[in-house]
Amino acid sequence: MTAHQILILILIALALFILPAFGLYFMFKKAGVPAWKGMVPVLNSYEMIKLSKRPVYLFFIQFIPVVGWFFSIAILVEFVKTFGKFRFYQHALTVCTLGLYFLYIGLNKKDKFIGPEAARKYKKSAAREWIDAGIFAVVAATLIRTFVFEAYVIPTPSMEKTLLVNDFLFVSKFSYGPRIPNTPIAMPFVHHTMPLFDVKSYVEWIHIPYTRWFAAPVKRNDVVVFNFPAGDTVINKEGYQSEQPYYDVARMLGNGDINAGRPLILGDPDQYPIIVRPVDKQENYIKRCVGVAGDTLQIKNQVVYINGQATPLPDYSETNYIVVTGGQQLDETVMKDEYDIDINNGEEFQQTGVPNRYAMLLTAIARDKMLKSGLAKNITPYLDSSKMVYPYDPQYNWTKDNYGPFWIPKKGATLVLNIFNYPFYERAIRDYEKNKLETRDGKFFINDKESTSYTFKMDYYWMMGDNRHQSQDSRYWGFVPEDHVVGEAWMIWMSWKNGVRWSRLFKKIR
Repeated sequence: MTAHQILILILIALALFILPAFGLYFMFKKAGVPAWKGMVPVLNSYEMIKLSKRPVYLFFIQFIPVVGWFFSIAILVEFVKTFGKFRFYQHALTVCTLGLYFLYIGLNKKDKFIGPEAARKYKKSAAREWIDAGIFAVVAATLIRTFVFEAYVIPTPSMEKTLLVNDFLFVSKFSYGPRIPNTPIAMPFVHHTMPLFDVKSYVEWIHIPYTRWFAAPVKRNDVVVFNFPAGDTVINKEGYQSEQPYYDVARMLGNGDINAGRPLILGDPDQYPIIVRPVDKQENYIKRCVGVAGDTLQIKNQVVYINGQATPLPDYSETNYIVVTGGQQLDETVMKDEYDIDINNGEEFQQTGVPNRYAMLLTAIARDKMLKSGLAKNITPYLDSSKMVYPYDPQYNWTKDNYGPFWIPKKGATLVLNIFNYPFYERAIRDYEKNKLETRDGKFFINDKESTSYTFKMDYYWMMGDNRHQSQDSRYWGFVPEDHVVGEAWMIWMSWKNGVRWSRLFKKIR
């Protein structure tokens, strides 16, 4: 655990002692305890345990990371019972009002300290016991998902063979700081759509602006889960969503011109039902961060260059190569065991029609091993020459394997706008940073003011899949803003393909 992650745990635990302190000052006075003790973090918790006559060991359990948070909350609930607060809504106010309910109890004249003996005379009904247990479970799970970790499953092969389809992961919220949900009122454990009913699982009449506690930047080469940037607008129909993003469909219908395709979609709502989603309800994606804010990035013949320096492929990333062998017979078992290639799988191995020349999908480790063993005389990357890449502008003569160079926006850094870079940064300035952006007679107008430059408000990242030719990544939809970052992929806790893949269990993700 990093120092940053430990600091987050300490600050959250400390907040549970500090938030009720002002109310405890007045409540302690009513209970006949020196009021100043309510203002002292940690000591106030010990005094609440004494006043409610609960076991002293609860005080020490509070200091267990994460688990202790729930015991701190339980101590608060037990304490308000000594003021005659037994109803469910009163306990909910205790937990959810950040200490304001304690202030209310302490300041109003009608609430009195009744003591622990009187509090114990109150008995819950069986129904209330079940309701309380259920609510506690939901609150506990929500706090864990928001502040600690969240479970995630790999749905596509875009990160193979670093991550495989049906790897089940824990995603750490500590790594970059917990992000507070934009839509706090939502159905628990459901991302954006209610199962069976096909309706939103959230409401937007309460919307919290982007807020991240104890923020830390994404680091280069981290495997990151984030909200799909092109998922703000989706065609809400099976087969579309993130499989065929709205922007891709609009571009296809407009024969490459997205502005020509949009009216065709909007004019046919039966065929293309549109829905707009807030950032935290956009689909989750997982990729590797290859470029961080402030980097200059370029891809040359599949090799990623950061600030002019070549970066090696991750060990278990895979891409397509043309492999020339020395004429030896390729053994199926050896190819699988030594090089992780299934020669009966057409996606991994193909004949080219030329003797001793094959198309193979290799990891970086397998490529190096094949050359070292002498099985391969020569291995060259198979280059994809498709020019259907972001920002889909003909002035950029870029392809999937030869892309850039370009600069990744950094918070507080200023970009001088020109005709060439405008298409590349337009979406970040307009959509992610919520500005009105226009061009008139070759001039740029931001929020109706003529501008020659723009200063960014957020950090941005460039994400790519480890399966370089089978990944919908930043080469198709551009930058990932910091407010889209969910967390860092941390560990595989389960993996499944026709049974448990035991060798992958509890494997740390690198």
